[in-house]
Amino acid sequence: MAVYKKTYRRYEGPLTPERQRFLVIPRYAFEEMRRSRFLNLFFLASFIWPLICALVIYLHHNLSALKLLNLDADKLIRIDAGFFLTYLGIQSMGAFFLAAFVGPGQVSPDLANNALPLYLARPFSRSEYVLGKMLVLVTLLSLMTWVPGLLLFALQGYLEGASWMAANLRIAAGLFFGAWIWILVLSLLALALSAWVKWRPAAGGLLFGVFFVAAGFGGAINGILRTRWGNLLNISHLIGSVWVSLFEEPMRRGAGAVFFRVARGEEIPIWCCWAALLGVCLICLFLLGRKIRGVEVVR
Repeated sequence: MAVYKKTYRRYEGPLTPERQRFLVIPRYAFEEMRRSRFLNLFFLASFIWPLICALVIYLHHNLSALKLLNLDADKLIRIDAGFFLTYLGIQSMGAFFLAAFVGPGQVSPDLANNALPLYLARPFSRSEYVLGKMLVLVTLLSLMTWVPGLLLFALQGYLEGASWMAANLRIAAGLFFGAWIWILVLSLLALALSAWVKWRPAAGGLLFGVFFVAAGFGGAINGILRTRWGNLLNISHLIGSVWVSLFEEPMRRGAGAVFFRVARGEEIPIWCCWAALLGVCLICLFLLGRKIRGVEVVR
């Protein structure tokens, strides 16, 4: 713009509060994801399992529907801590695949196109940039895991009575905190891998490798050394063990769904599981801190 025309005017409209300025990052991210037909279909399909669980809960309390379908209430799945633990496990598997699809596209394009200086030139910090990117995954995974889970718990409490709900508050707490532990670990891992691997498909594949290859390596350590400490490399085992402690579910065949199964005899102290998960989160934050910078020094 030519200076002599003097048409430039300072913006005098309303300013966004400083603590909310980083929300512009997830706003545009959601707008971009909304255009993906595959992502929309996958996200909608993730609610099929909660609807099935809601149908099972409804059948348990509807005698006319049971007679119509020639079913016996005693033969249906019991609505207890194991039922909600299985629900959380299956939904968390879907959340893992969603994070593998969405997570690598959060940071890697900004690094590949040298866009971080433009982001960090705006009035928010590196931590707010990471928080804005992380908020995208946290929102999507929450809508898939603990939000419908608490709705199912409320449905069961409404049909069963307030006494059941009061006696099983640990299930609601297990759903909420168990899902949040998985969401935080999964989101930080997805962002850290996205920051260090600029090619999006490779970052998504590496996320699968962290879970499945590391789990296989830990199983090999257990088999060779005849120990259980190799499970510290198995994130799904760590999550499953924490879930068992949160739900206060006694160990039978295992905990959660197939992906989070914890076999009897392979348990490790629960404090070790918490420490290992905390270590994973701290490593991810360290990796993000090394890559999320306004300038990059190339030697």
